[in-house]
Amino acid sequence: METIRQIPALIAKEFLLEWRSKYALGGVLLYVLSTVFIVYNGFIRVAPPVWNVLFWIMTLFTSVNAVTKSFSAENGNRQLYYYTLADPSAVIFSKIIYNSLLLILLNVLTYFAFSLVAGDPVRDKGLFYLAILLGSIGMAVTFTFISAIANKARNSATLMAILGFPVIIPILVSLIKISANALGVITDTSVGQDIMTLLAIDAILLALAYILFPFLWRD
Repeated sequence: METIRQIPALIAKEFLLEWRSKYALGGVLLYVLSTVFIVYNGFIRVAPPVWNVLFWIMTLFTSVNAVTKSFSAENGNRQLYYYTLADPSAVIFSKIIYNSLLLILLNVLTYFAFSLVAGDPVRDKGLFYLAILLGSIGMAVTFTFISAIANKARNSATLMAILGFPVIIPILVSLIKISANALGVITDTSVGQDIMTLLAIDAILLALAYILFPFLWRD
């Protein structure tokens, strides 16, 4: 119960820190808009299969840029202070929840901006928004936990790439397949299994973060 009570306060702290350093979020938004503009200049209009792949590539790198700073932005003294006040499970879950909300916002913004300049081929909006929701949560869990590991190793950029992308590949494969159904590129009756696969991956990653982060936190 103490952990549950700490999570809202820690999430509020994340929002407060983000607001104080607005340049970080502004940099991510600039990255999104710049990428969309480059795609617009290069393609103008793209076929639905290419649109699908480009969207998730932009989403992936936006997620990496947004979540990498989860732990690297906090110095050792601040982390030691959190260690004396908060339960490690509350710390990791608050960061995952905050990063999930942030990625949902950024990915929806990416979708609207990309649709504005490259057309909107999505037919099943509900299924596509579900893919964005599940994908944002999966990427937030993955990159938040890996950011914690990389921060302890003092080599964030390299470890984020080495550890993050192999883990994220199954999520991306499922997302591309689900969104291809939403775009009408393919008609796959097993889309429900892909959604369940994404939910299972998200649940497994959450469980691993809950089990392993306290040991990493004490190090």
